[in-house]
Amino acid sequence: MAARPEDVPPEAPVRLSRFPVLGTRDLEEARDAVTRIYLDHDLTVPGDRLAMTLNATADRMFTIGYLSYAACAKLVMPPTEDCYHVNLTLGGRTDADRSDGDRATTRARTSGVVLLPDQRNTVRWSPDAEQLILKIPRRSLETHLAEHLNRPVAEVLDFDFGVDLTTPAGSTLLASVEFFARELDRPGGLADMPIAREQLEAFVMTQLLHAGHHQFSDDLTAPADPVRQSRLGPVIEYLECHADEPLTPQELARVGCMSVRTLHATFQQVLGESPMNHLRRVRLDHVRAELLRSDPAQTRVTDVALRWGFFHQSRFAQQYRERFGELPRETLRAVSA
Repeated sequence: MAARPEDVPPEAPVRLSRFPVLGTRDLEEARDAVTRIYLDHDLTVPGDRLAMTLNATADRMFTIGYLSYAACAKLVMPPTEDCYHVNLTLGGRTDADRSDGDRATTRARTSGVVLLPDQRNTVRWSPDAEQLILKIPRRSLETHLAEHLNRPVAEVLDFDFGVDLTTPAGSTLLASVEFFARELDRPGGLADMPIAREQLEAFVMTQLLHAGHHQFSDDLTAPADPVRQSRLGPVIEYLECHADEPLTPQELARVGCMSVRTLHATFQQVLGESPMNHLRRVRLDHVRAELLRSDPAQTRVTDVALRWGFFHQSRFAQQYRERFGELPRETLRAVSA
């Protein structure tokens, strides 16, 4: 008999166990570790009794980490001035307030908070609270937004304190962060793929900008006007010449001197697809051309796919078959037939 949904245990929290920072029952050690990875703060727990776990890893765009205290922890954090912190609650709950008087409560997998760089924040954890926490430098997030809008952003993004993770944009944000964390935890996953990691980091920041409400939200979601078809020529040429490099919509928009939103609108109007879908088709064409001129005895399909930016082999094989009507290994075998 098939298991009922209520009989299926929930998926274990993402812990980033490949990136341990500290597991401790010492209050001072816990405070020092979180200060070093995230931000200066004051930490108090009843009776100074806790069992803290902190795992974290940083890359070019932001830091991602898993944190739990197994205690009624209270954190008081002064303004960081240079970073946003995004707390996504996976278990338990937290209650937060900040210096402008705003308050928010987070609950497991339904809500989170954004700590602003110019606000003093206080967060109280339930003993069963667990969080994935992003530390995003102002420069990373504000530059990312500027590329979407094609104009400078030189002010703090005034996010609403709470983030609803049950909306379409919010659920995609949570799913993308959890996917990112799981892939980092997986041997041979994103931790060993800097190109894919950078692209997914950019996607996570895009989802944050759409999931959280701030003073640029209306501009970000307003329909973008496409530009003349001639403006797309240099972008397509650049894309085809650099298809083996870690291209992003932001880089392609800079080549075309347009915003990311305008880039997407123009690709849809002219080619009927997104820039990344077009890039994938170009890369698939390169893979096929390379397989057709390769020696089957000395060539692995996996190596060719990785060289052209395809990191998930089953997904790559499906996309290849959809485009060419056969699997990549069949193309390679045909060379010697």
